[in-house]
Amino acid sequence: MPDAMPFPDATPARSPPEWRRRWTMWRNRVLGSRTFQHWAARLPVFATVSRHRAARAFDLVAGFCYSQVLMGAVQTGLLDLLAKGPCDADAIARSTGLSRDAATRLARAAAALDLAEEVAPGCWMLGQQGAALQSNAGALAMVRHHTLLYADLADPIALLRKDRSEPTALSTFWHYATEAEGETATRYSHLMATSQEMVAREAMAAYPFDRHRRLLDLGGGHGAFIKALAPACPALELGIFDLPPVLSGAASLPARVALHPGDFFATPFPQGYDCMTLVRILHDHDDDRCMQILRSAREALPPGGRLVIAEPMAGVRGARAMGDAYFGLYLWAMNSGRPRTASEYAAMAREAGFTRSQSLRTAMPVITSVIVCSY
Repeated sequence: MPDAMPFPDATPARSPPEWRRRWTMWRNRVLGSRTFQHWAARLPVFATVSRHRAARAFDLVAGFCYSQVLMGAVQTGLLDLLAKGPCDADAIARSTGLSRDAATRLARAAAALDLAEEVAPGCWMLGQQGAALQSNAGALAMVRHHTLLYADLADPIALLRKDRSEPTALSTFWHYATEAEGETATRYSHLMATSQEMVAREAMAAYPFDRHRRLLDLGGGHGAFIKALAPACPALELGIFDLPPVLSGAASLPARVALHPGDFFATPFPQGYDCMTLVRILHDHDDDRCMQILRSAREALPPGGRLVIAEPMAGVRGARAMGDAYFGLYLWAMNSGRPRTASEYAAMAREAGFTRSQSLRTAMPVITSVIVCSY
């Protein structure tokens, strides 16, 4: 695999204004002062802010432990068990195969994160976060999948120093070629499908797909996005373009869905569609391959056609940690792709031949952002 292309030069690094440099240096000296920290923690006006910042700092230190508590609650079936009703430590121990002490430790840890709730002394049910997660098959699939990410992040500095041509746990899972068959393609597409529901919902709320006549989902896998879109747009003719072994696993699709086997980088995109979608596709690819996909879409779309890009993006207000921290390292471990800002996508779309790009607001930018390109 070729090395990743460097970040675009559209926004080159530059020195901050002098006032910004001085202000930031002064602020950091104050916040780092033990005297100020001691004083702020005891002054009523600042105490709430001080405690909040201290809690956030500790969350950064303990975040991996929190993730592992969640992993343990999912892998042992604790969330499923608590969803059935109140359980004591003995019941949890029997169900999870843990000792009573270990079951109690896990239940208390889960309760501290609102995954569980101690409704009576020594008796637990699902907490609010646990209830939200337990009903979300996509989120649970990603939690189970994170064992690969955690293996790669065990030594983050070694990962960042590694040549991106070297295999990682994540790259081995995600990078299957056109000849991939059976289990590899099935595992890939199942994870994509189960984690696609929320993305589809946000994209459909942001853009009126029913304004089009024919829509092609590029890299549509087993058809998760198309299955969500079909009942909402009953008059829309639909198609999916993806690798042959992926499309062979597509099932329960509406009769009006056409399947187009092909490869992003070796097959021209089908024509005759006035809308194309890229749902969680581009951020998985390096810039050169993204440009190839965008150019192919531009060539296949008619004048006035629309390309809708839906995926998590960098630099989004309220979702920066997801964009640059989570996906920044996730995609690095995957050996391909990077999170991009809406302005970076707009610049790439212009280079590919699109004359207009519009960013659409979504209710949950932590899940996805949407950009519509046209010419």
